[in-house]
Amino acid sequence: QVQLVESGGGLVQAEGSLRLSCAASGRTFSSFRMGWFRQAPGKEREFVARISGRGSSTDYADSVKGRFTISRDNAKNTMYLQMNSLKPEDTAVYYCAAASPATLGGYSYAGSYDYWGQGTQVTVSS
Repeated sequence: QVQLVESGGGLVQAEGSLRLSCAASGRTFSSFRMGWFRQAPGKEREFVARISGRGSSTDYADSVKGRFTISRDNAKNTMYLQMNSLKPEDTAVYYCAAASPATLGGYSYAGSYDYWGQGTQVTVSS
């Protein structure tokens, strides 16, 4: 069982920056593939970024590539999402997710993740 808690959301002006954190419980954090998803009002949850267990491999949605950076600190059981050059269209609830080693599926598919945080609101004003 893994519990995930996001923090760091808030209100920011366009072109500003925020860093989201996702704190995980458990002693096997490094074995979990992790991802960030977001959901805007009236839209489906969409993939943002993912990172491998050891942090050696990352992938991003085209819409955030070059602006967002995903990272993790396994010693602290924490994952991060550094968001720069924010745009109003980045406004959404951001969720962190964890996939256990036994779970198969594409990294951009929400169904490939076993555990989810409660979400943190990010609002970007124009």
